[in-house]
Amino acid sequence: PVNVALAIEVASIDHISEVNMEYTMTVFLHQSWRDDRLSYNHTNETLGLDSRFVDKLWLPDTFIVNAKSAWFHDVTVENKLIRLQPDGVILYSIRITSTVACDMDLSKYPMDEQECMLDLESCK
Repeated sequence: PVNVALAIEVASIDHISEVNMEYTMTVFLHQSWRDDRLSYNHTNETLGLDSRFVDKLWLPDTFIVNAKSAWFHDVTVENKLIRLQPDGVILYSIRITSTVACDMDLSKYPMDEQECMLDLESCK
């Protein structure tokens, strides 16, 4: 198995719908892992890779379990960042907007407090 470190950076909470029990948010999903096949020693510099290289790399199959919809940003180019470190560590970051289900308890409205989760999983 490959250990993948994951971090979420919330860019914005775009919409909350109590009626539909959902919220929409934009996040940067940062994932990193080591692929020894890609290590190099001719320089100590981290290499920035063009997003066209994504199709050539193994990528984690991380997904949002409770997403109703989601999309990647691609204006004016795909919003992806790929960096390769000399030791073979890959940093892969993408910007995603997702509408996510949230079971809200409105019984104490207007003094209610909601806790909405963003559930992430991997198939493999």
